[in-house]
Amino acid sequence: MTTTRSTTIPPIRNPGGHPRRDGEEPPPDAGTLPILTCRFGGIDVEYDSSVITPRPWTLLQSLWAAESCDEVGHGRILELCCGVGHIGLVAAMLTGRSLLQVDLDPRACAFARRNAQRAGVGDRNEVVQGSILDVTRLDERFPVVIADPPYLPTEEVMRFPSDPVGAIDGGADGLDLLVDCITAVDAVLARDGIALLQLRGVEQLQKLLVHVPAGLTGVGVREPDRDRAVVGLRRPVRGPAGDPAQDGRR
Repeated sequence: MTTTRSTTIPPIRNPGGHPRRDGEEPPPDAGTLPILTCRFGGIDVEYDSSVITPRPWTLLQSLWAAESCDEVGHGRILELCCGVGHIGLVAAMLTGRSLLQVDLDPRACAFARRNAQRAGVGDRNEVVQGSILDVTRLDERFPVVIADPPYLPTEEVMRFPSDPVGAIDGGADGLDLLVDCITAVDAVLARDGIALLQLRGVEQLQKLLVHVPAGLTGVGVREPDRDRAVVGLRRPVRGPAGDPAQDGRR
């Protein structure tokens, strides 16, 4: 399970020290790895074999997040385990909201920052390197939180040799990083905010529900197929007395 390392999450700035040209983030120092491009939700997304390939079914999460922005207060979208950034970037592009993206992998962060600039939202996007639990130390509250953490049980990781282990290994039962996401959501989700978590189908959801605190309520499940699901969790407008949850900044 990941652990916190610092009281603040340092932003990624100009990875590798390469000069920027025309205001664009330089490509990550790839060595001999070719940079690939795919189309996702109307944007071109760059990545390479060191990070997980963007999955087309995760667009469901982007669209649900964009839809939810009409129902919540002002503030930035937060994306945990952002990878190369595609899920949150489509949501930001569709809504005009600002976006904070967090990932533990510095290479994924570099791609996410570059993809934000390529998508035309670099001026309202912040990418930071840090663990899921690092965000629990932030004072900001977020009306929408997106998370697509690793959720495969460790024993199944070898079935997917082309994927980086760190991007898919969710621990012995696949729940380690999902539980961390629940902890982070409970700490930073604004009142009447919504969190959208990607996981491995409704069977895994049933196991995860025992870790959901009383302050969060399930509001629906959407399934792109029988092996995958996105669950929506909401914090009611009326929380306990003294609850510090509040809208963040745009």
